[in-house]
Amino acid sequence: MSRPSSAADALLKSQAPSGGCHPQGDGAAPSARFEQLRALYRSELLDRTIPFWLRHGIDWRRGGICTCLSDEGRLLSGDKYVWSQLRAVWTFSALYNRIERKREYVDAATHIFNFIKHRGCNANGDWFFCLDDTGAPLFQGATSLYCAGFAIYGFVEFARATGNEEALAIARRTYRHVLTRLGQHGSYETHPWPIPPGLKAHGVAMIFASVFDELGQFLGDDSVTAEAERLATDVMEVFRRPGVKRLFEFVRLDNTLLESPPGLVVNPGHAIESMWFLIHLFRRLGRHQRVAECVETIRWHLELGWDPGHGGLLQALDAIGSPWESKWDLKIWWPHTEALYALLLAHSISREPWCMEWFHRIHDYAFGHFPVPTHGEWIQNLDRQGRKIATTVALPVKDPFHLARALILSVGVLESLAREPVPDPFATGPATTPLSR
Repeated sequence: MSRPSSAADALLKSQAPSGGCHPQGDGAAPSARFEQLRALYRSELLDRTIPFWLRHGIDWRRGGICTCLSDEGRLLSGDKYVWSQLRAVWTFSALYNRIERKREYVDAATHIFNFIKHRGCNANGDWFFCLDDTGAPLFQGATSLYCAGFAIYGFVEFARATGNEEALAIARRTYRHVLTRLGQHGSYETHPWPIPPGLKAHGVAMIFASVFDELGQFLGDDSVTAEAERLATDVMEVFRRPGVKRLFEFVRLDNTLLESPPGLVVNPGHAIESMWFLIHLFRRLGRHQRVAECVETIRWHLELGWDPGHGGLLQALDAIGSPWESKWDLKIWWPHTEALYALLLAHSISREPWCMEWFHRIHDYAFGHFPVPTHGEWIQNLDRQGRKIATTVALPVKDPFHLARALILSVGVLESLAREPVPDPFATGPATTPLSR
């Protein structure tokens, strides 16, 4: 599968050895190489990814955004997944806040917000999971607590962009509602990945640690931030197990490990995403040892998840009895996007040689396999050999979030790295230096 060309990509290839698509070995200063990477990622974001969604996704007639799309942008279903709407609000708001203050971005975010604020939840404050093309709920009740997390996340970013008080009020209300539910295990559902009976899920702790942190930071409310840190500590001390260098997806309600399926399952992409979430929180709070532990955990799961035979990150390991049992060996787009940003962030903090070593490995696999020629955006699912899977693995078929978010955040950290006088990370070989000396 060939990587589609762009002006920025051509620039990088002119500086790279044959077969590579990252700059190295050309004698240029590290700051110039980071600037070249920034240009590539910004181009991938603004020239290919976002135009796909503005062209094919926004439903200006009925409201919201369509996400059941083919790689060519063809509408496959009118169903509108609520968390996709909420995540799209984040994406377009973040583009406006962090990349470029273009009116079309805030207009898109406002359009989706105005649709989902009326249609996405019931009078009790429960967020639905999926709507039909008219905006009517296909499932009654709160079948996925994750939707509430994305409501907080998206609406806080929208409030940053617009000052919209209604969005902030909904985020506050959702926070209070979720906080009650989190204290009552078994009182909530997490469709489409149900939590096995008697267990609790890393996914819940990681997402709400992140979104509570966003809300607490925006409000300047230490009580909300304290709840975020409590959940983050749960991730680090309950789900993360340094003795075996793994972060498990499920543990028992008493915080002990279930040493049989599905208690053994690890999702490397989830672990990596979780760690950059927590780095944001712990850095802001000055928890330097926690930040170092997060960086170390990123490395564990790159080493654990990388497929040495075919390249790319496996979706899950020891997945018997878990939602990933039948598709553990797929190569999914989103773990690779999360790893790209996590590695740039980890490098900016630790300056450890392995960060850029792994970054280039993930970058080359991702940009060599996932981008869709001509149309923009990325293929969602590949088999173990890196071939596109034609059948739908999970809905929504596409989602304007993981790739766009990773590119937005990566552009930000690359801009910072390009301004800093740092040792040349591109000239290093495989890392041998541990994180903690």
